[in-house]
Amino acid sequence: MPSFQEPTIINPKVNPNQDSFVLKKSNTAEIDKQASSAEQLVEEEKIYRRGIISIKDLIAPSVLQVQPDHIRLGNKFLRTVFVITYPRYISVGWFAPIINLNSTFDIAMFFYPVNTALILKQLKNKVGILESQIMSDAEKGAARDPLRETALRDIEYLRDALTQGTEKFFQYSLYITLYGDSIEDLDKLTDTVEDIFGSRLIYSKRVYFQSEQGFNSTLPLNDDELLVSFNMNSSPIATSFPFVSSELTSDNGILYGVNRHNNSLIIFDRFSLQNANSVVFATSGAGKSYAIKLEVLRSLMMGSDVIIIDPEAEYKHLSDAVGGTYINVSLAGKSKINPFDLPRAVGSDTSTEDIIRSAVITIKGLIKLMIGELNYEEDSIMDRALLETYAKKDITPDSNLATVEPPVMSDLQDILEGMEGGVTLARRLAKYTQGTFAGLFNSPTNVEMENQLVAFSVRDLEDELRPMAIYIIINYIWNIVRSKIKKRIMIIDEAWWLMQHEDSARFIFALVKRCRKYYLGVTNITQDVSDFLSSSYGQAIVNNSALQLLLKQSKSSIDLVQKTFLLTEGEKYLLLECGVGEGIFFAGAKHAAIKIVASYTEDQLITSDPRQLLEIEASKKEFAEEMAKQESGQS
Repeated sequence: MPSFQEPTIINPKVNPNQDSFVLKKSNTAEIDKQASSAEQLVEEEKIYRRGIISIKDLIAPSVLQVQPDHIRLGNKFLRTVFVITYPRYISVGWFAPIINLNSTFDIAMFFYPVNTALILKQLKNKVGILESQIMSDAEKGAARDPLRETALRDIEYLRDALTQGTEKFFQYSLYITLYGDSIEDLDKLTDTVEDIFGSRLIYSKRVYFQSEQGFNSTLPLNDDELLVSFNMNSSPIATSFPFVSSELTSDNGILYGVNRHNNSLIIFDRFSLQNANSVVFATSGAGKSYAIKLEVLRSLMMGSDVIIIDPEAEYKHLSDAVGGTYINVSLAGKSKINPFDLPRAVGSDTSTEDIIRSAVITIKGLIKLMIGELNYEEDSIMDRALLETYAKKDITPDSNLATVEPPVMSDLQDILEGMEGGVTLARRLAKYTQGTFAGLFNSPTNVEMENQLVAFSVRDLEDELRPMAIYIIINYIWNIVRSKIKKRIMIIDEAWWLMQHEDSARFIFALVKRCRKYYLGVTNITQDVSDFLSSSYGQAIVNNSALQLLLKQSKSSIDLVQKTFLLTEGEKYLLLECGVGEGIFFAGAKHAAIKIVASYTEDQLITSDPRQLLEIEASKKEFAEEMAKQESGQS
C-alpha cells in the first residue's frame, strides 16, 4: 500500500531564496560593523601611541642632512669610504692600524660566494690567453714580460687551489663610515684612513651622491646598498680579519702606561710571559730612563728586588728616595768586586767542579776584554793558569766553597810568571795588578746586595774600563742570583757597551737565556740600536726578550728597528713622529701604542730633566735651611 505524502504547496508570491538573502545581508552588516569598530580601535591606538616616547625617539638624531659627499647626523658628520682594488699581495693583519685608530667608525664587510665551476672556466680562458701572448712574444724575439709571467703563475696557483678545494672564491665588499665632530675633523680622519690604505697599495674612494646608501650599508642591517665588490679568494680575505685586540690589561702586574689606541690601561706582569726579559730601544731624550725608573718604582711596590747597572748615575736620586744601596765602582772608590768570586751555595744539583769550570770560562772572557784576543796556545795556557790559581787557594772539586777564600788577579799573574809561555801574558796583565788600574780588579769583594734596590754606578770610570767593570758586576750579580732564588729584575743601562765585544755579548746572551729558572728578568736598554743589533748576540737577546718597549727612533735606525721587530709602515711612522714617553709596547704576541704616565710624586722621584732636578735640589736645600732655623729657634 503506498504511503501517504502531504503535497507541497508552492506560493508563487514567495521567493525560495529570500531567507538566504536576508541572512547574507545580515552577516555583511555585522562584518562591516566589526570592521568599523576595529578600524576605530586602530585609530585610537595610533592616537595613544603618538603620545608615548619610544627608544627609537630617544636615540634618533635631531637632524639628518644628506650632502653629496657626507651626512650630517645630529652634531656628527659622516662619510663612507669603500675599497675598490687590492695589491697582488697583502700581509696578515694589514687592517689592524685602521681597527686600532682612536676614532669612531663603522665597518661593514659583505661576502658573496661565487660558483667555483664558473671561476675555473674563466681562469682556464685567462690562462690560455696569457700563454698565447707569452708564446707570441717568444716567437717574435721580444723581451720577457714579467707582469704576464707573474699573472700566469698566480692564476695557475689559484686554479689548482680552487680545484683541490683549499680555496673558495668570493666577491668581497669593504665599507667604512667615519664620524667627525666637524667637517674639518672628518676630512682629516678620511685622509688618515686613505693614507693607511695607500701605504699598503690598497685604493679607496669616498662616496659621492650616495652618502645615504653608504651609511645604510654600514648599519647592522645586512643591507648592501653600494654594491661595490672585488673578486678575491679566501686567503687574502682572511688577512682582513677585523677583530684585532690591542688590550693589554691584566689582573696582575704593574701599570706601564696608557694605551693610545683606546685610552685603556696597560697593566702587565712580565713574569707571566715565557720569560721575564725585556729590551728598550729609544733615541736620546725619548724618555727611556724615565720609563724604566717608573717600572722600577712600581716593581718595588709589588715586592720585586731590583738591581741596576747605572753608567751615568741617573738612578742615584731614585735610590736615595727609596732607601736603596748605591755602589760607586771606580778606581779610587772603596767599593770593590773580585772577578774570581764563586757562587755561594747553589744547591745539591750543581757540583763544585762544574762551578769552578764555569768560573774559569767567565774569567777567561774578562781576560780577553782586558788584554785582547788570545791565540790557541795562549788560550790553553790561560785556561790551565786559572785552574791552578784556584788550586793555589785550595779551591778544588773536593772543596767546600762556603769556607774558601777566592784568589785575586795578582795571584793569576804569579801563576803565569811561573809557567812556560805565560810570562808574556803576565806582563799584559801587569797594568791591572800593579799599574793604574790595579785598584779595580785586584781586591777582595767588599760590597753586599741585601737591599731591595741595589744600583752599581760606573760613571767615574774611563770608557776603556766600563765594559770590563760592567762584566765583573754582572758576574757578581749572577753569582748572587744563582745562590738564592728570589723575584728579581736586573737592568743593564746602555747595554751597547757590552755588545761591542764578542765575549761580553756572549756572556749577556747566556745570562738572558738562563735567568728564567732563577726568577730573574733582565732588561737591556740602549739608544744605539745599530751597535746593539749589529752583534749576532744582540738579535738573539731581542728574540729571548718577551717584553719589548720601543720609544721614539731616529731616521738612521728606524729601518733596522722595523726589520728587527717586523713593524708595519704605520708603526714605523708612529715611532718617528711620537713624542717623549710615547712608543709601542710589546708583550709576547700582543702590542699596542703606549704613553708613559706618572703621578706627580712619581715624577719628582724619577725625572731626568736637568732643569727639574736643579729645582728639586734647590727645594731640598731650602727645606733643610728652614728646618735648621726652626731647630735653632727652639733651642
